[in-house]
Amino acid sequence: MSLSTNTSNDTPVALTGDRPTGPLHLGHLVGSLRSRIRYQEEHCQQFILLADLQAMTDNADDPAKVARNTIDVAIDYLAVGIDPQKSTICVQSHIPELCELTTYFLNLVTVARLERNPTVKQEIKQRGFERNIPVGFLVYPVSQAADITAFQATLVPVGDDQLPMIEQTNEIVRRFNRTYGGHALREAKAVVPKVARLPGIDGKAKMSSSLGNAISLSASPDEIRRGVERMYTDPGHLRVVDPGCVEGNVVFTYLDAFEEDTAVVDDLKAHYRRGGLADRTLKQMLDDRLQCTLAPIRQRRREIAKDRDYVKDVLAAGTRHAREVATHTLDDVRRAIGLVAPSS
Repeated sequence: MSLSTNTSNDTPVALTGDRPTGPLHLGHLVGSLRSRIRYQEEHCQQFILLADLQAMTDNADDPAKVARNTIDVAIDYLAVGIDPQKSTICVQSHIPELCELTTYFLNLVTVARLERNPTVKQEIKQRGFERNIPVGFLVYPVSQAADITAFQATLVPVGDDQLPMIEQTNEIVRRFNRTYGGHALREAKAVVPKVARLPGIDGKAKMSSSLGNAISLSASPDEIRRGVERMYTDPGHLRVVDPGCVEGNVVFTYLDAFEEDTAVVDDLKAHYRRGGLADRTLKQMLDDRLQCTLAPIRQRRREIAKDRDYVKDVLAAGTRHAREVATHTLDDVRRAIGLVAPSS
């Protein structure tokens, strides 16, 4: 890897990642992938974590799915322009130092605090766990705190729904440093992009492959077209001449995210509000924009997928580098706690 092993206090360190439970989609492109491409071109160390252990917290009965998606998501990373010579792409389950850090942090967090985490509460509700919550799922904010602190990350690009996770990480950091003295761990800053997340094409929830309301990065032209055709607009816009509502209109949300000419979008919004602009016309414009956005990604993805050994080599190299950095942090944590190696 071209990146150095040690992280400097003066060098920004970014950490992002994904649970490999399905293909990446437009929501990932807007919410995190664009930020990752920008960070790797700036004076910043960047770690991108394939969080397969976290994926197992609610997919324990299908580990093959998680393993398969780990490779497929890595292909998505490379296809959108993540450069393994500038960003460290690593696999969570092959960095055992993260598990040890998680164990130390678990002693600093109460069950009640975890259950109050708004992100966890919402995801428990979405999955219908009620009180049958896998322990691994309940404590995944602690695992995420270990991920962030292991690499001494100072910047964590997230959607606004993930802000409570960063808050909880910083609570753990402060309690650790207060309990054991010194400053072994650093707090992280959440970075929310201008368009932090996309709603699903149905307009009812954030985009998710499992909810069937996503357009994947590998979508074919027909799949993109069908997805746009299904998009929620303004139910009150019954005739072309009728004034329409822009707020909550998914097509406009996507145009804001993918049309670089903001003046064009502003003109469309004004036209729609006063009437005379058909939903079909809007959707055709969005379809054209998304086709242009995804065509080169789809082509690069097809080429990269032909050489899965190369992808595995990228992950192996990135994981080795990530382990080196995590080991330094873990050594600092052990010293702060006062744990010493047994005599030989």
